Formats: sequence, C-alpha cells, structure tokens
Amino acid sequence: MDKEYLEYGLTKNRRRFLSRLSLGVGSVALGSLLIPDLFRNTSSAAGGTNGLSVGTPHFAPKAKRVIYLFQNGAPSQLESFDYKPKLREMEGMDLPASVRGGQRLTGFTANQSSLPLVGSFTDFHQYGEARAWVSDLFPHTAKIVDDICIVKSMHTEAINHDPALTFFQTGNQQGNRPSMGSWLSYGLGSENQNLPAFTVLISRGKGNSQGVYSKLWSNGFLDSIHQGVQFSNGEDPVLYLNDPEGMSRQARRKMLDNLSELNQMNYEEFGDPEINTKIRQYEMAYRMQAAVPEVMDISKEPDSIIKMYGDDCKVPGTFAANCLLARKLSENGVRFVQLYHQGWDQHVNLPKEISGQAKDVDQASAALVTDLKQRGLLDETLVIWGGEFGRTNFSQGKITQDNYGRDHHPRCFSIWMAGGGIRPGIVYGETDEFGYNIVKNPVHVHDFQATMLHQLGLDHEKLTYKHLGRRFRLTDVAGKVVKDILV
Repeated sequence: MDKEYLEYGLTKNRRRFLSRLSLGVGSVALGSLLIPDLFRNTSSAAGGTNGLSVGTPHFAPKAKRVIYLFQNGAPSQLESFDYKPKLREMEGMDLPASVRGGQRLTGFTANQSSLPLVGSFTDFHQYGEARAWVSDLFPHTAKIVDDICIVKSMHTEAINHDPALTFFQTGNQQGNRPSMGSWLSYGLGSENQNLPAFTVLISRGKGNSQGVYSKLWSNGFLDSIHQGVQFSNGEDPVLYLNDPEGMSRQARRKMLDNLSELNQMNYEEFGDPEINTKIRQYEMAYRMQAAVPEVMDISKEPDSIIKMYGDDCKVPGTFAANCLLARKLSENGVRFVQLYHQGWDQHVNLPKEISGQAKDVDQASAALVTDLKQRGLLDETLVIWGGEFGRTNFSQGKITQDNYGRDHHPRCFSIWMAGGGIRPGIVYGETDEFGYNIVKNPVHVHDFQATMLHQLGLDHEKLTYKHLGRRFRLTDVAGKVVKDILV
C-alpha cells in the first residue's frame, strides 16, 4: 500500500474522530447508562431488514438460549416413546394397505414382497404424573418425565437423511440457507462477547452413522459472523485459535490493531460489509483465546456432577462430555449450542445397535436437564432431543429371532423438549394403534421451528432477511406456534 495514501487515510480518520468526539462521547456515556446492554451485540447483520433492533426480541421471551441434542440418523419412536402393543400382537403380518394409504417408501423397502409388522423387542412402562410410556432403553429419561414434554406427532416431508436433517436445521431441504443457530445469532446476538453466539459439538456412537456437514451450521446468506463455530475434541477445541509459536499476546494485539486500521480504510473505500465482519471475527478469536480454555475445562466440576453425567463425560468427544460442555457454554451466554450424536440409522440389527445408542445418550441427556434445573437455569434454557424423522412399524427385510431393522418413516415420530417455557410433564400428540399415522395434534417441522423462536421472544413471521429481492425466514411461508405445549 502506498505510504502517502496510508498517511492520508489515518489523517482523515483522525480528523473525523476528533470532529465528532464532543457530541459522540456524551451520547455514548448517556446511552450506556440508560441501556446497559446497548453494546452487548455489535453485529450489523440485521441491517434494519427485519424491523428488529439487534439483540432485542419482538416480545418478552420465556427462554434465553437453546441446547439442541440432535440424534442424527433418526431414532425409532417405537423403541423409545411411542408404545404400540398392537405390533406385537400382529408381528409378521403385512402392514394393512388401509393403514399405509399409499404413502411413499424408500428404495430400501419399496420392492419388498411384504411389509411385515414388528413389535418392539424392549418393554415399556409408565412414569410421572402424565403416566407417559417410556422404553426400558431410557431409564434415566424415565426419571425426568415430569420435567419434559414428549411430542409424539412430529412429521416431515423428507424421507431421506440429508434433506430431512437439512430441513430441520435450516427450514429448507436443499441447503444454502441459514441454520437455526444462525437465525438466533442474527436476531438476538450473544450474551457473552468473549464467546460466539452459536457453537457446534459432534459425537459418534457405535451404530450406523449418517454424516453431518458444515452446511448444517452455515450462516447461508446472513453475515458470516453468524456461522456456527465447531468445537473439536482435540487439544485445540477451536482450530487455529492459539497464537503461532513465538508470538506474544502483546504482539498479537498490536498486529490486530494494525490490521483493523487497514481493514477500516478498505471498508470506507469499498463499503463491503464483509470487511467489518472480518474485523469482528478477528476480535472474537482474540477474546476466545482466554474464554474457550476456561469453558472447556471440567477439572473443577464436583464429583457429584461427574457421577450425574457418567464417567464418559471425562472422555473428550463423547456425547456425555459434550452435554456437560453444552451446559457450561450455555451458562456462559452462548445463545445456541448444537450437539449432533451420530449412529441412529438402524436399518438392520436394530435391537443391538439401538441399545448401545440409548446407553450412550440416556444418562447424559437426563443429567443435562437435571443439572440445569438444580442451577436455576432450566426455566431460561430450552433443551430439545430428537432426530430428523421416525422409523417404520414394519421390518426392513425378514424378521429373525431377536433381530430386525426399521426403514425411514417421516409421517410420525417423537421428540422431547424441556425448560424454556415448555409445559413439563405432558405428552402431546397421538398416533394410531399401528404407530404409522398421526391421529391427534400433528406438529410439522415448521411448527416446531416457529415454537422454538417464539419461546425466545421472536415472531417467526417477522424475523426475516431480504436476499435476492425476497424476504426469507426460517419457517419459509409456513409454521404456527404450538401453543398447547407452552406454559
């Protein structure tokens, strides 16, 4: 860069700063006194396009943050929360055509000569005041049924993993859209300027795994400051966060200051908002250098907490460890903590594989709810557990002794939610006696998304972003808040 041009830019910036100093400092001081959170979120992505001041909800929220325990691969509702004894009575018999109703099948089972019904290999029992049916595979979850809301009537259009998972996370099956965490970052920002508003943690079970990809935590067409930050399970939770060998903290600070000046000059010349985003990302990375190691350190957790989550929580990268980290991130102001646990795709060998998967997640999931509750954080934290669709009531392939598999089924499946203004201790929705169709209170994916945003004080129809001449939103042109499950 030409030295004369650089000096001109610095002089111009200095002159502008001094000319506005007398009015600016007074306004800033007054604003910070009247509105303490005025500078909590410095993101410019809202840009006035959604009628929403950055960091300001549309109405009083019930929840401040979300922890989403996504069970990637689609756990079977028929081995977890939707008890169907009729399937045991009719085991081996073909699914009645009147029940199927011509619904689409995947390529795995479309050419089967029959669709033999199969009951769950595991037993169910009733728990809590609502007498909710819970599989014996989830004994820890059974103990917290009075704290959770089980929704048995979820449904979606997507029948294959990638589009179904993408639809849940972004509101669109095709991708290239902002994820839920990005929308929340855009609308509300982060409560902690030393940590990102949106973080991602990934674990993997021993079952058949479906992949997860960065498009699931993409910012899409939103400012890139809203992209999810993936934390790894290695020595460096966030790659390339640490200073290079031989660089001191002071040297890094001076380098960032100089870089910021150059970027600011570049922005004033070209007006590209991504330049300001880069400045904020550099500053966030600098602040995270101190904040992330502290949050990721569980050495100070008492033995009672370790026992609650299970010994696996001491093993980085496990679901239990990620649940404990999710609590720490959430209590430190991270707006949206997304967990993905892979391994739920049980087309074959379901009894063995789902038993292992359930053991991986049951204790830690229940512990997270209990931990948040005893810390007084559950009321302001929305916890969500579930996958991208459900499983068929018939077996994929032949049923052999203690062995069968289930294909994809998008027309009905179960999830549960807790905290954040969700009514505890209830079961919502109902499926038929075959567990194949919804007969009461259907909840579409867009309804779920609208309800989640509502609990954080956001109107899903108003949280929009103008892109390519159209105003986009997480729920596209659909979705309604499921008020019956709200406190």
